[in-house]
Amino acid sequence: MSDKKIAIMVDQQYQTLEIWYPYYRLIEEGFEVDFVAAEAGKTYPSKEGYPCVPNVTASDADPNDYDCMIVPGGFAPDFMRREQSVIDFANKMVDGGKVIAAICHGGWLLCSTKAYKGKKATCFMAIKDDIINAGANYVDEECVVEGKLITSRKPDDLPAFCVAIIKALT
Repeated sequence: MSDKKIAIMVDQQYQTLEIWYPYYRLIEEGFEVDFVAAEAGKTYPSKEGYPCVPNVTASDADPNDYDCMIVPGGFAPDFMRREQSVIDFANKMVDGGKVIAAICHGGWLLCSTKAYKGKKATCFMAIKDDIINAGANYVDEECVVEGKLITSRKPDDLPAFCVAIIKALT
């Protein structure tokens, strides 16, 4: 078993594959994984209605307990950044030098942090201007690893995205 702990951020309208694929893949590797959101115990539906019930609130989550934060896409990141506790947790993870991984629209939450400043990154093309304005050097690639920042564009990139996360944590 690994001693590494991962926070997967959750909110309504998440992209189903972008939460559950990494969750089960990282569990397979022996990592401890928490679902973190503004409210623990609340059911957050995916875009298709698939439920996810976070077990930790962002305000109670101690960034020192986590080695990695994963931000899935869908429309969830737009809701995440409306919650100050989620933004605070994300900023503490970035400032703490943790592994930060965002896929698809997940980059929206990172725009509320300094994660992109001067770093190469990718995302779903619709938010390209947002991450550029947050300081990223945008590239259209399957998976970009720049230091402890890992970014991917879409669900098709999940295999490379998860491999990069696992590599960064081992």
